Amino acid sequence: MSIRRTIENNEEAGIRPSKTYQSFVAAVGGRRELNFIEKDVRNYISREVRNVSEQEDAKEFGKYFLRMKEKNQNFFFELELEEDQSIKLAFWADARSRAAFEYFGDVISFDTTYNTNRYNLVCGSFVGVNHHGQSILLGCSLMKNEEIESFKWLFQCWLRCMGGNALKGFLTDQCASIKRALEACMPTTIHSWCIWHIMKKIPSKLNGYKGHADIEREMSQIVFNSHSKDSFDRNWNDFLLNFGLVDNKWLSDLYEDRHIWVPIYLDHHFWAGMRSTQRSENMHSFFNKFITRNSLLIQFVKQYDNCLGSREQAERESDAADFHTVIPCATKFSIEAQFQDVYTHQKFREVQAQFREKANCITRLMNSALGYSVYEVGEQVSSSILNKFVVTYDSVAAEVKCQCLLFESRGILCRHTLSVLSFEQVSQVSPRYILERWSKKVKRRHTHIKSSHDEPLMEPRSKRFDQLVFRSQNICKFASESEELTAFLHRAYDNVMAEMESLKAKRKGTSSLSHEDANLESVNELQSPPRIRTRGRPKNRLGSKLDKQIANATKKKKTKVLSEVKVMFFKFVVIEFIFLINSLANM
Repeated sequence: MSIRRTIENNEEAGIRPSKTYQSFVAAVGGRRELNFIEKDVRNYISREVRNVSEQEDAKEFGKYFLRMKEKNQNFFFELELEEDQSIKLAFWADARSRAAFEYFGDVISFDTTYNTNRYNLVCGSFVGVNHHGQSILLGCSLMKNEEIESFKWLFQCWLRCMGGNALKGFLTDQCASIKRALEACMPTTIHSWCIWHIMKKIPSKLNGYKGHADIEREMSQIVFNSHSKDSFDRNWNDFLLNFGLVDNKWLSDLYEDRHIWVPIYLDHHFWAGMRSTQRSENMHSFFNKFITRNSLLIQFVKQYDNCLGSREQAERESDAADFHTVIPCATKFSIEAQFQDVYTHQKFREVQAQFREKANCITRLMNSALGYSVYEVGEQVSSSILNKFVVTYDSVAAEVKCQCLLFESRGILCRHTLSVLSFEQVSQVSPRYILERWSKKVKRRHTHIKSSHDEPLMEPRSKRFDQLVFRSQNICKFASESEELTAFLHRAYDNVMAEMESLKAKRKGTSSLSHEDANLESVNELQSPPRIRTRGRPKNRLGSKLDKQIANATKKKKTKVLSEVKVMFFKFVVIEFIFLINSLANM
């Protein structure tokens, strides 16, 4: 039974059968010591653990949602069904994710490039960024197709789930269906395409051109290092002319949509440091470890639960580290200490990186009037490259702004800004530059809510077994310290085993179960009576004891009367026989 429970627990945790079998091999010291093989483990999982048919899979999927809703009424789910009642679209978000949206729902990454199951339903995960810069799951969807109407249904579900609050920023793959659905459902949301996916397509789209490696390098330089919209437009046109790409349709279409993928067009908006859907893809890679194309829906939601739990645990550990440890300042600059006091460790490290890189910056005052100053900050990127940025500082309003837009897009003051503040001898920055979003001092409601997790539906015996094993581990650990204690525990086990066998023998026989002492566990242990094979058609009614006594008495009476009749008939036959003999003799 211990082996079966280990297999069941490992399957629940997403551990592959091969790893489970290897753990048994390691425990006993070799394969020869086991009386089963790896295939037996796989068969047990298929037969007992994953024993859900495709017909029952959708039902179990729905039951899972109902169980989660029963645990916490803030669990949200919606299903769209086909005419035959099969699942077409599904969306759900647990109570913790919905509460976390209040703090981290400003920018979301959404990706649908992952197939998860035997039904070819596409997984779409809504991923945000928490105060530690960690990925946080805010919702999940399964879709039969990626048509515009499907995305409209999904985004409307999202709005209902999140109280009608539209996203500020939405980062997706380059998908026309998502683009049109988002424009219809959340017109105020700033939409950004994943720049990584676009740049990844360059070799396949431009491979036929001469010098395609130079084309790729030049295009990347223009996209990432243009510090104004005008400079991007100018550099892009020069790029097309120099490489003879003016008539390339793919590049022409990209330029038309430049406002949703080129950084300089997007960095005026806050993106929490995200420029690609990589966070969503990292979540999908988590599923890849445990889910295959043949997996059931119920298996997927269980692994989604595990992913939620791992994200929750990572956040709790980081919260604890923020309050029990301190990262020392890297400089004597008082502004660094200001961020050290407020920001989480991870975000403070990002601030520190900017303080260190400030050493590569040279600040020069361009002009100043009425407390408003314009600076040029040169950053030495390499021995041959010096990038220049314009930084403005308003001493009256305590406002500072850099051309690189790092603060606007990531919420972190850049090295160019810090150079100017240092030049101006500013000791404390305005509170507007210390975002509450990255603060470790905010009491966030979602931290008091557990992520959804479906409890395994174990039989009562399995539960008792697990409880006993858990409690006995400490006893065994203590006894294993010496031979004397081990022998003592063996004797105790023998005595207890003998007592239990004696008790079990005494309890054999009849027992009763009434409404006063019945519970779910006792009812689950009820067994059907042994089957008795009989001949003929069974009686429709089982009589009472009195009925049986009456029937028996009647039967006896009938038997007595019948016997008397038989005697009289026999006497009559004998008399007739004698009379016949006498008649024959007289003749």
